[in-house]
Amino acid sequence: MSASKLLLFAIVSAGSAVAADQAMLERGQKEEARSCVPCHSLRLIHSQRLSKAGWNKELDKMAGWGSKVTDRDALLEYLVATFGDDKPLPAPDTSANGTKK
Repeated sequence: MSASKLLLFAIVSAGSAVAADQAMLERGQKEEARSCVPCHSLRLIHSQRLSKAGWNKELDKMAGWGSKVTDRDALLEYLVATFGDDKPLPAPDTSANGTKK
């Protein structure tokens, strides 16, 4: 394979991997709405910053309490990618005058 064809293949492969990752994250967000939100506010979930092992442990705990997650892999990837321990903490909620709620 020529160098230009190899480069084109690499670019196309990388683009499809990003699209696949985005598709998984979107599935994970839908799973969050279906499986998590009936019992938890998004604020509670989104304020967490856990490692992959931490989120996995949380999903195990929720399953033990009866949560029915149908797309666990996507949910786990979404939680880690969006609310992993390497992500910044959300800004605190404040009122219109800037004081904490």
